[in-house]
Amino acid sequence: MKNVFLYVIGAVVFGYVVFTFIDASANDQSTIKGRVIEMISFDETGGYSAKGLQTLRVKVLTGTYAGEEVVIENHFTDNPAMDIRVEKGDTVVLYMDERDEVTFHIIDFVRQRYVFVIVLVFICLLLLIGRISGLKSFITLTLTGLIVIKVMLPLILKGFNPIGASSLSAAVITILTFAIVAGVNTKSLSAIFGTLCGVLSASLIAYVTGSLANLTGLSSDEATMLVYIPQNIEFDFMGLLFAGIIIGTLGAVMDVAMSISSAMYEMKSINPEMTTGKLVKSGFNIGRDIMGTMTNTLILAYTGSSIFLMLVFLAYETTVIRIINMDVIATEIIRAVSGSIGIILSIPATVLLSAFLLNKYGVRSGSTAGKQ
Repeated sequence: MKNVFLYVIGAVVFGYVVFTFIDASANDQSTIKGRVIEMISFDETGGYSAKGLQTLRVKVLTGTYAGEEVVIENHFTDNPAMDIRVEKGDTVVLYMDERDEVTFHIIDFVRQRYVFVIVLVFICLLLLIGRISGLKSFITLTLTGLIVIKVMLPLILKGFNPIGASSLSAAVITILTFAIVAGVNTKSLSAIFGTLCGVLSASLIAYVTGSLANLTGLSSDEATMLVYIPQNIEFDFMGLLFAGIIIGTLGAVMDVAMSISSAMYEMKSINPEMTTGKLVKSGFNIGRDIMGTMTNTLILAYTGSSIFLMLVFLAYETTVIRIINMDVIATEIIRAVSGSIGIILSIPATVLLSAFLLNKYGVRSGSTAGKQ
């Protein structure tokens, strides 16, 4: 019955996700799609900036002019990031300019189909290989996405404190994830406690350090863009920075907390006579092994997101002291290190509570979650 319930919930969640994408695609009137059916000409020195000009015949696929063929001039610049070099058969996103006469401009490639395909492949592999565990992972992953997109972000956009909104969302995500994956038992309770201790301590450390370091929270282009949104909301950019740290650290800390809690549960189930002291010692040994790889993983994740910026610094031979004092770099360092500290602090919290609960209540309450 438990598995049937999970299958029903999984089917409902999957249906919701699929129909949300279908509905969004069907009702999206702001994105006009077109297909390049002919390249009429290509002048390599033409266009506004003499960097190239494509003259294309494009068939409009959606919108008011669906089915019509239009001629579009695609101008190139000296910035490769801004140029969209298309070929015959490419499907593109069009912007319709109706100021004087109706004209179309190519603004991007249509990529959604490939995004949907790779997501579908991921879900199929998750369910095929993971089975019940994969189904649980899919459910929790979807719920996490819904909480972030439908709850946390709208609350922040309405002016709520970003740290409070992200902390509440992190707590709900943690509780739901562990309750679904491991059930309501000593294992999940210990993991929840360790996760919340690690994430909140990381946020607090980052907030204090960031305040002392005079971080602005405006180190990225996306943060600057929030200043000009039409809602005219006065954002707490420092709060947004630490809200990102809370959500960014959550996954890694959850992994550490559950790994330790689950390992200690298994040790206690094999040897019910194991004392609290031995459990604690074994838990810390497990935590130390996990700590080395997980902190490395978190720092490498942040490093990977900044690789373009680091290459720029290397190319211009910027000094290390100058780099460290830059807002954007100091922000990333504090983000990565505070998250790693959160991982480290989650270990003793998980170990101590897990040892206490296992010796007080045994493994009876966790027996249903451990057998899958």
